[in-house]
Amino acid sequence: MTTDQVVIVGAGLGGLRAAESLRGAGYGGHLVIVGDEPHLPYNRPPLSKEALAGGVAVEDLHFRRRASVDDVEWRLGSPAASCDLEDGTVTLADGTVLPFSGLVIASGIRPRQLPIPGPTKGRFLLRNAEDAAELRSVLGPGSRLVILGAGFIGCEVAATARKLGAEVDIVALDEEPMVRPLGPTFGAAMRQHHEDNGVRFHMGRTVQEFLGDDHVTGVRLDDGTELPATVVLEAVGSVPNVEWLDGNNLDLTDGVLVDEALRAVGSARPVVAVGDIARHPNALFPGGPGRIEHWNMPTEMGKHAGRTLAATLTGAEPDSAPFSALPAFWSDQYDLNIQSYGMPALGDPVLVDGDWSGNCIVEYRKDGELVGVVGVNRSRDLMDYRKRLLSHQE
Repeated sequence: MTTDQVVIVGAGLGGLRAAESLRGAGYGGHLVIVGDEPHLPYNRPPLSKEALAGGVAVEDLHFRRRASVDDVEWRLGSPAASCDLEDGTVTLADGTVLPFSGLVIASGIRPRQLPIPGPTKGRFLLRNAEDAAELRSVLGPGSRLVILGAGFIGCEVAATARKLGAEVDIVALDEEPMVRPLGPTFGAAMRQHHEDNGVRFHMGRTVQEFLGDDHVTGVRLDDGTELPATVVLEAVGSVPNVEWLDGNNLDLTDGVLVDEALRAVGSARPVVAVGDIARHPNALFPGGPGRIEHWNMPTEMGKHAGRTLAATLTGAEPDSAPFSALPAFWSDQYDLNIQSYGMPALGDPVLVDGDWSGNCIVEYRKDGELVGVVGVNRSRDLMDYRKRLLSHQE
């Protein structure tokens, strides 16, 4: 097999967009995309919302692929097990060794699982289509769902589960749900909306033990409260999939550290990283590198990293413009569509229109400067904010 080959580890949105960008930038060598799942790249946000509510058909979630990547070799169903940057090889779990002249790290994240004692049956994580299908099969009238974590995933699943007829309790250490991106006042308003729809919150609490013999029948909280449960969803954050990169002199502290061109810091070979796994600087928001797990970032990073890698492989200098992208996310919960641009978590919230409990616009400011905005059922009104954040003009 020719070594004029780029290996992309990660068959998600970031890996796909990087492949398309490589082709668009003129790279004509062989492309191999490695994925741990048996599926072509598909859209994950619906897994906690409409796909969970109506049933999961992965084919309906597939991303549209450009004709330029029709010749890609897909290696699906066997993840990368190790990498040797000195030799320029990636070894898969099935023993296949893939040589490369360039590497794209797009292996993403996985849900964090807490070391809580008790039975394992009835405990669920939500990252892929199989997780969503299994969770959907046990939700409905008569089921009792306990969710660990009050972030967006936990709250979206809570809203979906209530629509399906399940009883829902949320347990979290935070003072309010979604408090980190939204702030305590906004988070409290969202909690009230969930409570109005029958969700019970246990904030400032942790789970000490899962109850039951073979299958979870409940949870015991740190204050001794026992909550009945037929299903438990653990939604307490994520862990970057970096283990396969050990031993290569890369900075793997909370993901893969990259420079302003998205090149992996510490690699002498052409290596870039994209998506949730990349800890990167962002010229729009100075303050050091960080991981941003927002839905649009894999696309933006894939485009930039593909151009960087294509240039590097031809001996050219990458685009001198540093990576910059405006993070964006949305969340559907009951009759609320929550949409955001920028980095709300960096600033303090200011309600500028509407009220906290319903349709509203909330600006987030740091030292007087707009750094983010969140709107509830106000998508059209946020377009001007998007332009302002992109241009840093008030």
